[in-house]
Amino acid sequence: MEIAEISVLLQKLSNAHGISGYESPVAKIIKAEVAPYVDEIKTDKMGNLIAVKKGDDFSIMLAAHMDEIGLVVQYVDEHGFIRFVVVGGWFNPVLVSQRVFLHGEKGVIPGVLGMKPPHVMSDEDRKKPVSLADIFIDVGAASPEEVEALGIVIGTPVTIDREFTPLTGTCVTGKAFDNRAGCAMLIGTLREMETKHTIYAVFTVQEEVGLKGAKTSSFSLNPDVAIATDVTIPGDSPGIERHKAPAFMGKGPVVVAMSASGRGHIADPRLVLWLTKTAKKHDIPVQIEIGDSGNTDASAINFERGGIPSVPVCIPARYIHSPVEMVDLMDVQAGIALLSKAVATKPKID
Repeated sequence: MEIAEISVLLQKLSNAHGISGYESPVAKIIKAEVAPYVDEIKTDKMGNLIAVKKGDDFSIMLAAHMDEIGLVVQYVDEHGFIRFVVVGGWFNPVLVSQRVFLHGEKGVIPGVLGMKPPHVMSDEDRKKPVSLADIFIDVGAASPEEVEALGIVIGTPVTIDREFTPLTGTCVTGKAFDNRAGCAMLIGTLREMETKHTIYAVFTVQEEVGLKGAKTSSFSLNPDVAIATDVTIPGDSPGIERHKAPAFMGKGPVVVAMSASGRGHIADPRLVLWLTKTAKKHDIPVQIEIGDSGNTDASAINFERGGIPSVPVCIPARYIHSPVEMVDLMDVQAGIALLSKAVATKPKID
């Protein structure tokens, strides 16, 4: 795919809204994108979108999670201010002063995340870490009744109000690149690949709350091998020690060989070799990561059916789990090339 095409696709995916458990708006976009390139599309009971390209009896699962981190309405106080719980891994200060969308029963309602302003904080208040108990959603309502009239109820999902924006060169910023960048890479692979093998392209749900969709879909499909697409933290911005994040943006996709010291994932070495040899053969830039933490859908897939060989292929992304995530579209393009060429072959796992 050309960079311009990838940009348009990622913009569409990033601007869509779908927190864990509420991914259907994202799935609808993906379904329309992949339909011309596959033989079958289905949605399982969990909500995973499964696109199948039929081939021989060797099956490769390609996974990309659709969900983004967000919030859910928990309580409305007597003055109409909304309390919430977080869905996925937020760093509390990132939430302060963001605009949000509440996806209510009567449509989307804008709001803001507010807290006590610094002008009325004590010196002690200013020293304290930001607590979720200090943050609330303000939609401009003055009572619980006004909030309910807007269609906002307990359990209403909430997403960040932020749109995709091009930056210098081929860099872009937006929300939910974790993991809409992986979704774009998987869609591009379905468009570009030529293979005789059976491909299960699975756009999974609820990754951010426990890799749940990957567990159920991989058990059901029982593929011979699996590749999970996601994002990884690069070490090319201030404050990050290079040995803890060796990948750079703009240097190609990252094959994560290990993220094991924190009970993470050890990729099947045969699949790591398969991908790195493919990259070398086709002159595709690729990076290798040995990390000490983090999990992807590959971790869950690896434990199903007695052990499914799996490996993550990630896009370097700065500022993940924030509304201003950043990727280089050249990395996504190279990731599409890598996966497209890899699935045309068969890894030696016998």
